[in-house]
Amino acid sequence: MADPTDPRLTPLALSLPATVPFVGPEAQERARGKPFVARLGANESAFGPSPKAIAAMHAAAAGSWQYADPEAHDLRQAIAAHHGIDAAHIMVGEGIDTLLGNLVRLTVAPGDPVVTSAGAYPTFNYHVTGFGGILHTVPYAGDFEDPERLTARAAEVGAKLIYIANPDNPMGSHHGAATIQRMVSHVPDSCLLVLDEAYIDLAPEGTVPFIAPDDDRVIRMRTFSKAYGLAGARVGYAIGPRPLIAAFDRVRNHFGMARISQAAALAALRDQDWLGQVKAMVVAARDRLAGVARDNGLTPLPSATNFVTMDCGQDGAFARQVVKALGEAGIFVRMPFVAPHDRCIRVSCGPDDAIAAFAAALPQALSTARAAS
Repeated sequence: MADPTDPRLTPLALSLPATVPFVGPEAQERARGKPFVARLGANESAFGPSPKAIAAMHAAAAGSWQYADPEAHDLRQAIAAHHGIDAAHIMVGEGIDTLLGNLVRLTVAPGDPVVTSAGAYPTFNYHVTGFGGILHTVPYAGDFEDPERLTARAAEVGAKLIYIANPDNPMGSHHGAATIQRMVSHVPDSCLLVLDEAYIDLAPEGTVPFIAPDDDRVIRMRTFSKAYGLAGARVGYAIGPRPLIAAFDRVRNHFGMARISQAAALAALRDQDWLGQVKAMVVAARDRLAGVARDNGLTPLPSATNFVTMDCGQDGAFARQVVKALGEAGIFVRMPFVAPHDRCIRVSCGPDDAIAAFAAALPQALSTARAAS
C-alpha cells in the first residue's frame, strides 16, 4: 500500500483526506468480531429482489465466463420503453455512485464550483473533491433541501453542477413535482442540475416531475438498488440529453457491468407486480418503525423512502452514542453527518424480525446514551 505522503501521488491526491464516505457494515462486523443481528443502516431492501430476478441471475451465472454487453443494449432498451423515451437518453452504469463519478469527471475541472446541500448524500461530494472541484453548500430548510437557495447559490458562484436528491437522503423528506419543475426553470446558464432519484420508486404519487429527456438543464439518476432490491448487483442508470449521455462513453468503464447484474435488472424491471408488493411492505415497515420511535420518546420524520429518520431530541453527540450502543447490541443503523440533522438516527425498513430486534435494543441504547451524555 502506498504511503499517503508518497511523492508519486498527484498533488490533488495528496491533498485529499484519507477517508471514505461510509464505513460498511462488514468492516464494523469484523471490528466487533461477530455479525449484526439486524442490518438496518444502508437502506438496502431486505425484502429482496423479484424471484424472477433471482431466477435470471441463476440462469446467467453459467455464462459468467463471458464479458457483459458493454452497451447493455437489452437493458437500456427496456428502461427506455419503461419510460416511453428513446434509448439514446439512457446510460446504464454500476450504480448511481459510479454514474456520479463519471459525470463529475466529464464536467468538473480542478477549481470548478459545484453546489450541494450541507449534509446531503456525501458520495457526490467525494467525487467532486476527488476531481478537484470546489464545493459550495447551502443549509437545508428545516428537514428539506432548499431548491431556491441551491439555484441562487449556483448563480452566485457560476456552478457547473447543482446536486439535489428527491426524495432526500438522509432525512427522508421529498418535494412535489411542481417544486422540482420550478427548480429546473431556475437552473443558471451553463449549469447542470443533477437530480438523484434513487428513492423515487417509493415516493408518494405526485413526486415525479415531468422533465423532457432532451432538457439540457437536467440529468436524472435512477437505481435498482432500493425498491428493486438489487443493491449488491450495482445497477443504476442516468436519463438525460443525448449529447451528454453519449459523452459518458468517453470516460466510463465499458466492461464494468456484470452479465448477472444486467440479467437481474432486466427481469426486475419486467416484474412490476413484485415492485408493488415491495412498496406495500415498505409502507408497513415505515409505520412500524415510526411506532417504535414514538414508543421510545423519539420523533419519526415523515418519509418518502425505505427508511425512517428519527429525531432523538438532543444533539449529535447523543445520537452518536445511540448509534454506538445499538451497534454494540447487534443493530446496524446510521445517522446524518451534519448538524442540526445529526440529532437524528436513520433506520432502514426491513422484515418484522429485524424491526423487532431494533425495538428490543432501542430502550437500552437510549438509556446508555443518556448515561454517557
